[in-house]
Amino acid sequence: MSEFVEEEFIGPAWPEAAFTDDGNGAADPMEAPPIVTIEPTHARAPASKPARGLRPARAPDEAEIEPGLEPAAEAPKAKRGRRLAALVAGLLAAAALAGSGYVYWDGASRFESTDDAFIAARQFVVAAKASGYVAEVPVVDNQHVDAGDLIARIDDRDYRAALAAADAQVAAARANIDNVEAQIAVQQAQIDQNQAQVEATEAALAFAEQQATRYEDLAQRGAGSVQNAEQYSSGLRQQQAAVKTAKAALATAQRQTAALDAQRASAEAALAQANAQRDQAELNLSYTRVTATQSGRVVNLSAAVGQFAATGTGLSMFVPDEVWVVANFKETQLDAMRPGQPATIAIDAYPERVLHGHVASVQPGSGTAFSLLPAENATGNYVKVVQRVPVKIVLDDPPTDVALGPGMSVVPSVRVDPTPSLYERLRSWL
Repeated sequence: MSEFVEEEFIGPAWPEAAFTDDGNGAADPMEAPPIVTIEPTHARAPASKPARGLRPARAPDEAEIEPGLEPAAEAPKAKRGRRLAALVAGLLAAAALAGSGYVYWDGASRFESTDDAFIAARQFVVAAKASGYVAEVPVVDNQHVDAGDLIARIDDRDYRAALAAADAQVAAARANIDNVEAQIAVQQAQIDQNQAQVEATEAALAFAEQQATRYEDLAQRGAGSVQNAEQYSSGLRQQQAAVKTAKAALATAQRQTAALDAQRASAEAALAQANAQRDQAELNLSYTRVTATQSGRVVNLSAAVGQFAATGTGLSMFVPDEVWVVANFKETQLDAMRPGQPATIAIDAYPERVLHGHVASVQPGSGTAFSLLPAENATGNYVKVVQRVPVKIVLDDPPTDVALGPGMSVVPSVRVDPTPSLYERLRSWL
């Protein structure tokens, strides 16, 4: 049975059930019902009939609770549920972050990278070897040329005249050789004639010997005169002298041939000298055309038409197409680095391009050891500093649509561990 409370004063009154819960167990009086005036009474009403103006003290029904409001007893449970969900979410996020970090570290540990790297090339000065006035410059600054293309041309009239004079000397030397060879041929004919003369005199000598012997026998037997014997004896001596004369003439002719052979050798040497002079004149003429010996770019062009270029005067700089990367790795990064390992190169000037190459060689010594003034660690106080060692990286696919030159900054990454990383294995599985 409900009890009734009798109010002893006149004033505003709010039912207990009208106070709303703000989540902390406190009532909010801002949403109170309208003010109700309770008339005073001094007699207790019967239990079966409540007094006028009195309200029963009872708990509100569940149906009277406004939607969205929960009893104060259930608030701590909701807080604990939200905290547990946030904790689980945080743990899952931390696990995902740790896994991603490990995957990244596992992949990055297989590479060695440095930002102390530049493109290098064997650039050189294009100079004139022949002196003269520059007559033509068909190229412009930074133009790409192929091997054999003309860079500059020097006035070649003097050199063409020198070549013509050398040609004339060659022709004269050849004519001299022809003259000597003709003399040798004439001398050979003279030798043949002298040889025939020797043979003829020898035949006559044989007949004279026979005649002298025959008439000497007749004179001794009295069948012939002494005069005839003496006559044929004298003829024999004459034939003997004639044979000696013919043989002497033959020897003279043969010796003359040797002299002509020496003249021919001298003429051939003169021809060789003339040919060498002609080749030099032709080479000097070719020096008037300054051409590219390999494909590359003309840089810092200084040649101009009308300029007098002395021997050795620089006309321009030349950068060949063959370039490579010099990466200055720390010495602590070289433990697993070997020639032939693949590398990727990012170019600062072209961030959208990624080039591929490989390690060509590792310099046997730090960069400071080969500098103009190397460090002398044996003097003064020594402080250990990690040194850098140049590593040459050759490009496998050098681009042709962009200009790459010495000094441009790149960032190479060399793969020092060929085993697949966890990310690569996961990607291959997926």
